[in-house]
Amino acid sequence: MAFLTFRTIASNTFPSGLADFGVSGAHTRGGLTVASKKWCNRGVKVTNVATRPPPQSISLAPDIESTDEDEHKSVAWTSIRQERWEGELAVDGEIPLWLSGTYLRNGPGLWDIEDYKFRHLFDGYATLVRLHFEDGRLIAGHRHVESEAYKSAQTNKKICYREFSEVPKQDSFLSYVGELAGLFSGASLTDNANTGVIKLGDGRVVCLTETIKGSIVIDPDTLDTVGKFEYTDSWNGLIHSAHPIVTDTEFLTLLPDLIRPGYVVVRMEPGSNERKVIGRVECSGGPAPGWVHSFPVTEHYIIVPEMPLRYSAGNLLKAEPTPLYKFHWYPDSKAFMHVMCKASGKIVASVEVPLFVTFHFINAYEEKDEEGRVTSVIADCCEHNADTSILDKLKLENLRKYSTEDVLPDAKVGRFIIPLDGSPKGELVAALDPNQHGRGMDMCSINPLYLGKKYRYAYACGAQRPCNFPNTLTKVDLFTGTAKNWHEEGAVPSEPFFVARPGAIEEDDGVVISIISDKNGGGYALVLDGTTFQEIARANFPYGLPYGLHGCWVPKEIV
Repeated sequence: MAFLTFRTIASNTFPSGLADFGVSGAHTRGGLTVASKKWCNRGVKVTNVATRPPPQSISLAPDIESTDEDEHKSVAWTSIRQERWEGELAVDGEIPLWLSGTYLRNGPGLWDIEDYKFRHLFDGYATLVRLHFEDGRLIAGHRHVESEAYKSAQTNKKICYREFSEVPKQDSFLSYVGELAGLFSGASLTDNANTGVIKLGDGRVVCLTETIKGSIVIDPDTLDTVGKFEYTDSWNGLIHSAHPIVTDTEFLTLLPDLIRPGYVVVRMEPGSNERKVIGRVECSGGPAPGWVHSFPVTEHYIIVPEMPLRYSAGNLLKAEPTPLYKFHWYPDSKAFMHVMCKASGKIVASVEVPLFVTFHFINAYEEKDEEGRVTSVIADCCEHNADTSILDKLKLENLRKYSTEDVLPDAKVGRFIIPLDGSPKGELVAALDPNQHGRGMDMCSINPLYLGKKYRYAYACGAQRPCNFPNTLTKVDLFTGTAKNWHEEGAVPSEPFFVARPGAIEEDDGVVISIISDKNGGGYALVLDGTTFQEIARANFPYGLPYGLHGCWVPKEIV
């Protein structure tokens, strides 16, 4: 597997501000394709973004040693060897002066130990990337998250915990039996928190994955691993949704019950480590709960999806992965959407819906009649046309193949219409023509002020065909049924993250941040105007970062 080797290492601590950096030297980048056209007006001012030119400066950067194998290959699927790096990046364009805070992105960054190569995108050890914006300038860096799984692998030169598709190799039958016992107790499950990163209402920042033990507190300024997030309640389950709903006032998540098939819905208050039960949903079909990587909420309801891609104890016990890994597809068990009242925990609707496959819900809201009564719930997601092959398409060997073959499974903005009038069935439709975004759709964000409310815009990764992975940034307008797409040949963008301008009135008044893995071994931070979806700034890293998953925004504290 191709990877980057660093000859020198920059400072190992992040500065608290930008005053320590002042090394001069300009750096520029060529034109950008926006909506399939060359956009050459670099540095153009957009009317709703107040800016001034940032100082031309660049930090000390590590030298990069590349091999012939690296040339003209995307860095997206390579490991990053250096444990940490930080420095100021030269900005081409203009970063809005109001953009003040830190964007954190989590995701897999190390996909091999010694000579052993991991198999799946979701297996890699977590790597945090930090983009700190202040006064039009940008300090960036990365660091591996020091989970027990990561530290044990580094010490023992082998995998020591069960990852998404990886199982530790055992030397004897007795050690294999012991490892299986550890699976049931949770001891052998990974704490590799490589999926998401969230800011709790009390300010703590936590990296997450689907194992409950994989909840790790980090310092957003230094990226240091602070320690485990220890839950103080008695809910001793092994897994939870990788994407809780987090606001300044609460934390909501789902705990799948594999023994008595169902889902426990819990809430946690800011400053607390105790999850309190809101209610429980019994499964309507199948031998196990469906995978709940994420779920949506409205102002008054929590929506619990029951997907026929269900957890499978049989597949979990296997030493070698199946095409569906820890899951099994049960189409005969049907699919359901459950609506729970936040206040009482009572189920107000459980409806059968068409079969679906989704990792990520976008948002949900309540539809009301003329008298203000809620008649239905609308829940939008990135839906893969009930095609489970998307999981196996994310094997690293598939992603690393350079081919013009169009193998990315189709996806759409799937809209669930859940009636609250007692009807037994709901609908699943496309919220807009999937060709607007290349029939690719995943990794989504919205203006957080519209969480649980009727909204117009969503930001996601779409596709410009042919491709084997989402390769565009897409702004979806759900009112007009249209989309704007950013695309650069050979680039692999990570989740577009929307940050609203302070005091904004319009829903899309803000910026969209993404980190791009380039085709020639490089990478850069990209800032798009949230309204026009045109580039307003980019900053090249002195090395290429691998693809990442999900992020969060930590605003600068006002002293």
